[in-house]
Amino acid sequence: MATVRERLKRRVRDRLGGAGGQDVEARQQVARLRRRVNELEKEVQENRRLNRRIAELTDVVQELLLPADQRDDDGLRRRLDAYDAGR
Repeated sequence: MATVRERLKRRVRDRLGGAGGQDVEARQQVARLRRRVNELEKEVQENRRLNRRIAELTDVVQELLLPADQRDDDGLRRRLDAYDAGR
């Protein structure tokens, strides 16, 4: 099965059919699109990292909101340590 990138390359080739200047323009556009996809992939990874940090912090806050006699101090310490390690 062809990848998305391979299908796009084939589609561009089929549409241009060797039309000189258009070929250069299409290659430039493909290069721009590749750069943009790379940027978006990096942004998605950063977003995932931030969401994980928020989830860790939410766990810590939930534990802190419990009354002291119901709190798992060892578990809280582990969560805080994990949160600090993620910096």
